[in-house]
Amino acid sequence: MGTQTAPSAPLTARVLVIYTGGTIGMRMSPDGLAPGGDFAARMNRALDTLSAKKRQTLPAVDVISYSPLIDSSSTTPLDWHALADDIRARHVDYTGVVVVHGTDTLSWTAASLAFQLRGIDRPVVVTGAMHPLEAPDSDALDNLYGALRFAMEPALSDVAVYFAGRLLRGARATKQHASAVDAFISPNAPPLGECLDEPRLYAPGDGLPTDSTPADYRRVAQGEVVRIAFWPGMPAWQLDAWLGDQRVKGALLQLWGAGNIADDPALVDVLKRANDQGKLIAAVSQCPRGSVNMGTYAAGQRLAKAGVLSGGDMTPEAAYTKLVHLLALPLDNDRRRTAFMTAWVGERSAG
Repeated sequence: MGTQTAPSAPLTARVLVIYTGGTIGMRMSPDGLAPGGDFAARMNRALDTLSAKKRQTLPAVDVISYSPLIDSSSTTPLDWHALADDIRARHVDYTGVVVVHGTDTLSWTAASLAFQLRGIDRPVVVTGAMHPLEAPDSDALDNLYGALRFAMEPALSDVAVYFAGRLLRGARATKQHASAVDAFISPNAPPLGECLDEPRLYAPGDGLPTDSTPADYRRVAQGEVVRIAFWPGMPAWQLDAWLGDQRVKGALLQLWGAGNIADDPALVDVLKRANDQGKLIAAVSQCPRGSVNMGTYAAGQRLAKAGVLSGGDMTPEAAYTKLVHLLALPLDNDRRRTAFMTAWVGERSAG
């Protein structure tokens, strides 16, 4: 992946900014918003408009701009893997890393990075904006400022999302609004911190052991993990059309409530057959808040007996990207199942 680098003067605190694309760097054209270049210079000009007090708190910054830029709605597991590789290759030279990303799939990338960079010993903060950097009343400058400040925080050894004044755990964030500036929330976990005039960190990073096992994301780059939201009247043949395909290695099911499906034995038969074939199948709720509990209702118990794993209170982003990551690792199915049910980066509540 081609890069363009814009160095800054050396200071004690030094942050790497990786600009991947997104609305934040777009400019108005005759055909509407379009990708704009020279992000490093434009970001520095915007930061120069901050008060002298705020400017003095900022680190030195090096900027890498991807070329070509990534349309966030077109990201793939290979993009997630390449980004994680870039961070691993460079992070030791920096106090922290800021990833600037389009908002459409920002929370998916953050969740994937959380699993890939498990145990990283410094902050990786993912941010973006709902409006371009130069737009009137844009949220871009505030988001960049907060992300840079948290990327200097030594207690934050974690992947996080910074948006609209809130610092969210990377594997807990989800986009909940298509256009509002506070587009991201953490529905089943409290924020890690906030930044109004000064950053406040509520909870330090997990300090978990580094996972150095090599993952081959080429194994899951052609749609091998599917996401299926159940709907009323869903027939077994349609579920089987997904899970019966020999190319499918895993699936995230989005069920109703605490983990319910229709009282249809044929649906359960399809799931059991896929599980018996060694496919990794997990379930989360379609409700943004709350948890899947397969012991609550008879339907959930049937799913558990068929081999479906409970995603607990994980977001769809975290559950899906964890399935992708586990299937990219050289593990047997039993170890993958155990790992999915174990909290790695704070992505699920205990129990």
